Amino acid sequence: MRAMIGDAEESWRAANFRLGIRVYYEDTDAGRVVYYANYLKFMERARTEWLRAMGLEQTALVRDHGIVFVVRSARVDYLRPARFNDWLQVSVEPTELGGSRMAFAQQVRRPREGQEDELLARAEVTIACVQAEAFRPVKIPEAVRATIARSRLP
Repeated sequence: MRAMIGDAEESWRAANFRLGIRVYYEDTDAGRVVYYANYLKFMERARTEWLRAMGLEQTALVRDHGIVFVVRSARVDYLRPARFNDWLQVSVEPTELGGSRMAFAQQVRRPREGQEDELLARAEVTIACVQAEAFRPVKIPEAVRATIARSRLP
């Protein structure tokens, strides 16, 4: 169930955070392209940096609120391969803020100078807020929720 955030909801939903990531040799497979599971790692890094940009450090979430965010589901479409030394842009677009979960649309793109960025992968990711010790679902703490709702990240 999606909680309404009032006037802040539209600015929260419109926030589209991007993280630049370089493809290293260790990210590639025998076919010399990025191994499919590494796209999920890139997306995880982008969500972590999205939280950090709002002042929500994951270590502080455990210490101060006793929570962690875990991936509940991920659906990924792999469209084109990324290769060694590519510069990628990984986006985080929040699409839903529920009581104990958040959903995101994420994309991995390869910027191309003078042309439209090339879409390599897209995903729908849902994360759940869980108690850090027992890993049982809990509501997103109000202070955390308010910070996310106020977000106006470019």
